[in-house]
Amino acid sequence: MSFKQRIKSIVEYNDNTLSHYFAYFIQFLIIVSVITFSFETLPNISESTKFLLHIIEVVCVIVFTIEYLARIYVADHKLKFVFSFFGIIDLLAILPFYLSFGVDLRSLRLMRLFRLFRLLKLVRYNKAMRHFTEAMLLAKEQIILFMGVTLILIYFSAVGIYYFENEAQPDHFSSVFDSLWWSIVTLTTVGYGDVYPITVGGKVFTFFILLIGLGIVAIPTGIISSSLTKTIEDKSHEKR
Repeated sequence: MSFKQRIKSIVEYNDNTLSHYFAYFIQFLIIVSVITFSFETLPNISESTKFLLHIIEVVCVIVFTIEYLARIYVADHKLKFVFSFFGIIDLLAILPFYLSFGVDLRSLRLMRLFRLFRLLKLVRYNKAMRHFTEAMLLAKEQIILFMGVTLILIYFSAVGIYYFENEAQPDHFSSVFDSLWWSIVTLTTVGYGDVYPITVGGKVFTFFILLIGLGIVAIPTGIISSSLTKTIEDKSHEKR
């Protein structure tokens, strides 16, 4: 077995012992890095604690960088891996650390938020989460179509409630753009109670919008459930 093949057998999740140990080690570091990220937000932590957290972060980034480069090295199609879902997640997991050296400190807090992408690295090592990811990719066309229809419905409901409520509540529904907030929270939830219709026409219109909102919640659930079932069945057939 060549050097490249040995590395590939370790970094890619296989049934050998080294591969399992490597996977557990990476998962452990992901959890550790997320915990240290949480501790960094504590107020009034001592300088020694900050230094320790920084050392842990540096170690995690070094390991994640080696892992990322190793995956590129063993990939059969390197560019395809770099621009794949896991390739992008692996890059985003380490990129904020390196960019922080040349970025204005005022932007550093926002960049630290991108470290949470490390949690998505766990998808690679969890069978159920891998099935979910594959199901999402399988149903991507239906999901895109659904999102397009949802945006149209949001705009339609915003225009409708604007014409019903503008005269009665000019402060809350002064334009279609202001009405979009009501439209979004009504279609996705039952509203926050901060903006609501007071006219008869607006209340009737809201009733039908709420019915449509229930369907909006149910449709993607059905799409993803169907794709997830198909993905699991396909995997079961492959094992036979």
